[in-house]
Amino acid sequence: MSAARLPREAIRDMLADLKMPGSLEAIDQILSAVDSGQLTASEAIQRLLGAQIKLRNNRRLMAAMHSSRLPAIKTLEDFDFAFQPSIKREQIESLHELGFVERKENVVLLGPPGVGKSHLAISLAVAAAKRGRRVYYGTLIDLISSLEEAQATGQLLRRLTVLTHPALLVVDEIGYLPITHGGAVLFFQLISRRYEHASTVLTSNKGFEEWGAVFGDEVMAAALIDRVLHHCHLVNIKGNSYRMREHAELSRELNRESRARRTRAEITGTA
Repeated sequence: MSAARLPREAIRDMLADLKMPGSLEAIDQILSAVDSGQLTASEAIQRLLGAQIKLRNNRRLMAAMHSSRLPAIKTLEDFDFAFQPSIKREQIESLHELGFVERKENVVLLGPPGVGKSHLAISLAVAAAKRGRRVYYGTLIDLISSLEEAQATGQLLRRLTVLTHPALLVVDEIGYLPITHGGAVLFFQLISRRYEHASTVLTSNKGFEEWGAVFGDEVMAAALIDRVLHHCHLVNIKGNSYRMREHAELSRELNRESRARRTRAEITGTA
């Protein structure tokens, strides 16, 4: 029996009853492809189920984006490895397979501002969210602020528990702004709680030898580094700034437009 003779409305009703809106949206196009011989029955079923899975994954990602506080969706596919030859592409692609999350290991991305540390950290979180893992993002300053607020209201233990729970926590921008000693102590408590229980991805524009100054305590910084590096993948980026490249490209474009305007003005005699 051809797809044209199938009770299409009955199929649509069943998909609606099963709450499969992704498949429901795709069914007419799929059945038309079967009728024209472009798809076999098994291929049609695969495509029908694939449409529902795609919708589910997109919804899951959107929900994760909302709850995780990720500032944007950045993916590995969008990263320009050619601009950062110091990065081992194989290492980054391996990390995006998320074995380190299963093993509760950490990732540290070091390098000067603008080299793509945050992009890669966020892309790891996005990859984990797509796999259904709970993720959370925060800059070091924002995370410490939330801990300080919780401490002030007697909710510190609860907040620490909330931040310990995600399978992957991104701590961005370590070293960009000064923090208090009390804030450093709170962050140390968070890392200690997550140690060997969940994965943390950290980014910093400071080498480890400078973390003592960042946290205002050499001993505590050493203990923090020890916990972070015990099960850790280190990515040291020594490259140019993407933002500086974008700024240079924008400047060149503006200069081209300015020269073009002057040329047009000279031609029309309006200079």
